[in-house]
Amino acid sequence: MNKKIVISGATKGIGRAIAEKFAMNGWSVATCARNTDELEKLKQHLIKTAPEAAVFITEKCDVSNTEQLRQFAQKINKEWGAVDVLVNNAGVFLPGQIMNEADGQLEKLMETNLYSAYHLSRFLLPEMIKKSDGHIFNISSVAGLQAYPNGGSYSISKFAMMGLSKALREELKPHGIRVTALMPGATLTDSWSGTSLPDNRFMKPEDVADLVWSIQQLSKNTDVEEVLLRPLLGDI
Repeated sequence: MNKKIVISGATKGIGRAIAEKFAMNGWSVATCARNTDELEKLKQHLIKTAPEAAVFITEKCDVSNTEQLRQFAQKINKEWGAVDVLVNNAGVFLPGQIMNEADGQLEKLMETNLYSAYHLSRFLLPEMIKKSDGHIFNISSVAGLQAYPNGGSYSISKFAMMGLSKALREELKPHGIRVTALMPGATLTDSWSGTSLPDNRFMKPEDVADLVWSIQQLSKNTDVEEVLLRPLLGDI
């Protein structure tokens, strides 16, 4: 079978751009999201644009639900075995300040932005380790490097994602598995829906996808550990 990539939350934004990039280059793509209709639309779009050899797995899954995530991973392990690339992309942004944000906001953001990446990695890594090959991309944020007003629990979750990436990097060195943390700044996705700012204040999701594609093509001797991306005109 051709090469295989798993992307959590690929129906929109950066995740979708990555799915399109890899599918166009003949990779099989597996992804999960909560909306069945959006998953089916993505699947049909990929089928139309990708070479015939590509295979697509789309599964309804709330990534904050560990059992649903386990079932998604089990399907991949059963049908594909080891995957070549895992992109922990699923996430949610909720603004707020620690002192006054809604009760439960920290838990929601940690479950979606961090725990999903932790568990999906754990579920898929045994097969990758058997193969002694693979690459994990964790989509973090500039908010994981620098706290900012109204960042609250979102920033906490992204700082934690950076910690997960560093820990995985150290653990997986002996197994030939690379780990890369990406820290995009403002990217024109649904998170910015309704903004009055011009498009040139944002990065394009396709630029992040192109970067993921380029990094995974490097030789196995090289691991790009962290990449910081910002709009040309700076943070918003």
